[in-house]
Amino acid sequence: MNIHLREGESFIRLGQAMKKAGLADSGAAAGIVISNGAVSVNGEVETRRGRKLYPGDAFVFEDTSVLVVQ
Repeated sequence: MNIHLREGESFIRLGQAMKKAGLADSGAAAGIVISNGAVSVNGEVETRRGRKLYPGDAFVFEDTSVLVVQ
């Protein structure tokens, strides 16, 4: 699955990306799964909801892989 950045944006935060991909109902829900270590970014576990994702970054939650594209 791919998610696109909005025009003029150079990054998206991980919690926002999870919501945009439909993997979390809210920022709070995204924060919980991220802080529990259930999300990996570029192959490494990430626990910061505010982690900036740039085009080419990928994250995985459960069995869903998401690529950030421009």
